[in-house]
Amino acid sequence: MPNSKVIANSLSEWIATEQGGYVLAREQAYFDESVSDLFGFNALQLGLPKQDFLHNSRMPLRFTAGNSASNDVRVCCSELPFDGDSLDLVLLPHVLEFAENPHLIIREVERVLMPEGNLLISGFNPFSLWGMHRALGRRQGYPWSGQFITLPRMKDWLALLGFEVVDVRFAAYAPPFRQRKWLERATFMEKAGGRWWRGSGGVYFIHAIKRVPGMRLIKPKWNEGLVQKLMPAAPKLNKGIQKVENDE
Repeated sequence: MPNSKVIANSLSEWIATEQGGYVLAREQAYFDESVSDLFGFNALQLGLPKQDFLHNSRMPLRFTAGNSASNDVRVCCSELPFDGDSLDLVLLPHVLEFAENPHLIIREVERVLMPEGNLLISGFNPFSLWGMHRALGRRQGYPWSGQFITLPRMKDWLALLGFEVVDVRFAAYAPPFRQRKWLERATFMEKAGGRWWRGSGGVYFIHAIKRVPGMRLIKPKWNEGLVQKLMPAAPKLNKGIQKVENDE
């Protein structure tokens, strides 16, 4: 492990520290659980290419993109080179705090996501012990040099672009200790925090879905005569169910 007192020059470098590893373990658990229940064909992770947050995804095409050469696709996050309505899932692990124009990135994500596509965001919570540490300390190195975005503001941005927030979770309730022994001694705060002061976790997670107004499900036009020939017992079954309900 690198010396925890050394200032990290990138988020990936900070994650390799004991302090960053504490946050990473909780983020990996969240993404592993969340992506396993989301279905589609194309999944994109923006940023942190060395962390496989799409590991549990069942989508056939999973790739990373960002401004570093270690990504599968090297891009500018505010100008994504993908067709509109082409992705089913996008992950933004701490991308917005360190972007010059975070709102533009969300706008680009909205453009490339398919209707009913899923967006997962992780961000540092300024209303937490981690946010207090940043506010009172020197904002040098990662993650303290980032602009911690409040959850209400993030929700407002998403709502303006037509996203519906369907789930919000928190993690990392322990103080931002640098040494593992102190982080381990504060693990009791995880269970207590999730129960008694839920909104004060050092990291929040947002699950949002892209909604498109006016969309409706197009149903096939069935040939009723053919359906009755293929399933002659269906009307009788319906009558039987109705009779039971009436008897009750």
